[in-house]
Amino acid sequence: MLGALPLVVAVVPMIKYLPESLSFLTARGRTVEARQLAIRHGIDMDDVAVDLPPRRAVNSVWHSLRELFDGPRSTTTLLFWIASFAGLLLVYGFATWLPVMMRSNGYELGSALAFLLVVNLGGIVGFPIAGRIADRIGPTVVALVWFGLTCAGILVMSMQMPVIATYIVVFFTGAWLFSAQTMVYASVAAHSQTDYRATAIGWTSGIGRFGAVFGPWLGGVLIAAGAPQWGFFAFAIAAGVAVMALLVITRLDRSRWSSAVPLAASDVPAGH
Repeated sequence: MLGALPLVVAVVPMIKYLPESLSFLTARGRTVEARQLAIRHGIDMDDVAVDLPPRRAVNSVWHSLRELFDGPRSTTTLLFWIASFAGLLLVYGFATWLPVMMRSNGYELGSALAFLLVVNLGGIVGFPIAGRIADRIGPTVVALVWFGLTCAGILVMSMQMPVIATYIVVFFTGAWLFSAQTMVYASVAAHSQTDYRATAIGWTSGIGRFGAVFGPWLGGVLIAAGAPQWGFFAFAIAAGVAVMALLVITRLDRSRWSSAVPLAASDVPAGH
């Protein structure tokens, strides 16, 4: 019942008050709404117009999917899928089996269950912080660093520490882990044009859901084999895989910009 409350309380106000993308509104010819929204948020509409792709006669799901694998975008698409798979593997696998892994590390049942609460509280706190930083340096860099810190936090948690120190590490690991996965979606949006952005985010999320299934299964296999502590290392490796995928994406971004003709500041598309 509590889980259903947001459907009644939040969804209708969200539909009414959450703004559409400016580029989406402009591409659909809803320029009056777009300009009103731009004025409200202090955004220059000329910057939005630069980011708009040419209008296409074909606007189907398959057309948008083909766009994801057009030229160099194919590599970036696959790397984002890998990062999303690894990220959701962590989100669902690590959170599911954290109490069991912590008990195998010598903690009492009460503390082990409290760690699950603390890691989720860290996630709640981490979302707005990651978003603010991403506004300044970009979501790809934030996701890359956050997954790296998640990897380090999980490895530290595999060691026996005082309970207070463990709570602190668990809290920050949750702050990094949950927001890192969200930054993957934000990064996909920043790398996509209006006519295929929804498809890019949807497929990235969908491929990640395989990781959401694989993560709990992997933890269960390790625990059934009598090796729950190996779960720390397995999930740390998953975070490392996400780091490597995002690192390659950042290197590709830099090489593309360095090989391009320099643009004036007003010509750089928004979000890059």
